[in-house]
Amino acid sequence: MRTVPLSSRRDFLKSAGKGALAFSIVPRHVLGGALFTAPSEEITRAVVGVGGMGQGHLGYTGARTVAICDVDQKHLEQALSRLEAGVTGHRDFREVLAREDIDVVHIATPPHWHGIISAEAAKAGKDVWCEKPMTRTIGEGRRVLETVQRHGAMFRLNTWFRFRDSFYGFGTPVQPIKKVVENRLLGWPLTVTVGPATGFDWKFQWSGRTDLVPEPVPAELDYNFWLGPAPYKPYHTHRVHGTFRGYWDYDGGGLGDMGQHYLDPVQYLLEKDDTSPVAVSVDAPLQHPDAASSWRRIEMTYADGCKIVLDAETTGDDVPYIAGPEGNLYKGLRCDIPDFEKRLASLPEPDPQETDFYQAVRTRRKFPLNEANGHRSCTLVNLGVIAVRLGRDLRYDPEREEFPGDDAANRLAYQPMRSPWHI
Repeated sequence: MRTVPLSSRRDFLKSAGKGALAFSIVPRHVLGGALFTAPSEEITRAVVGVGGMGQGHLGYTGARTVAICDVDQKHLEQALSRLEAGVTGHRDFREVLAREDIDVVHIATPPHWHGIISAEAAKAGKDVWCEKPMTRTIGEGRRVLETVQRHGAMFRLNTWFRFRDSFYGFGTPVQPIKKVVENRLLGWPLTVTVGPATGFDWKFQWSGRTDLVPEPVPAELDYNFWLGPAPYKPYHTHRVHGTFRGYWDYDGGGLGDMGQHYLDPVQYLLEKDDTSPVAVSVDAPLQHPDAASSWRRIEMTYADGCKIVLDAETTGDDVPYIAGPEGNLYKGLRCDIPDFEKRLASLPEPDPQETDFYQAVRTRRKFPLNEANGHRSCTLVNLGVIAVRLGRDLRYDPEREEFPGDDAANRLAYQPMRSPWHI
């Protein structure tokens, strides 16, 4: 496989951002000639957000870290102490994006920053590795998708489960489940149930608090920059860092935390990478306008009758993970179809997928979990969040990506950002 040298890639991306032909028209792999070199050329990266999940990104192999960024000085100092000499620390991500020696930007900030930084990184000629959920709203996801594709960036979402690793409490990787589904052993349409009975914990410990009393902002934290596009709220320790997930302005509670991990593989299994459900029903207590809380059940239905059920309360071993008209599949890959193991062994394997993002950066081949299908699986999360926040059922148009005649739902899907931030 011939690959694009990173220095030439940087120059071409930079010119593309100034009006050169978009890569959707002139793909990098057809540019030819001197633009190709050995795949061993070093890739450089920056990590934006080095508290929590960002600490894990520092250890990912395949690229050399040259810069890190965080609005908390203590996070910066702790991360720099783990890294080799020469890595620079920044408080403003725009300083990182202005550097021409960085190929890939890892985004491990809270989710209310994911959309802006992803889009700005693509515009600056960087490839993007973004934490989940991809964006905090449907509108942000749509704009990131368009910006990444307009500027020819490579993009990956940081959840692995559609193509490797054991799928949480289910007990197996996703690939044998995919083999069952794509060969229609269970029939069609299917209902997939995601909850404690099938091996998945919705982590309602991430619920927010409703009794916050303003506190002094720590000297090491630029709280205004931490808020960024989110509405201004007085500082409290519980709003930031490890507990930010409990607040609608920054994430979506347990659904925001785990939703894309759990639901992206379901979207892949159901062959829905290019669409979204048309209806959402919800059973949830009244939600606080600021603090996310628990819910009981969310059902999402596609146009062809397939369903995803998010069940937060049912326990036991008798709930099928996938229920179909011709059989049921349970966690641990148990199935009630006669001679299931023999039939499964005789079927063709699913198509292989690239699992090395840095190889995708070199070859310019789209990563299997990218800005397009990542946006669709993040939309599943955001559909659930909107239904829970409104406490009622929804109708959704997956082509127009809006709720027909539903102003309240559309306001949550396309929320304004605090000035001066925008995508």
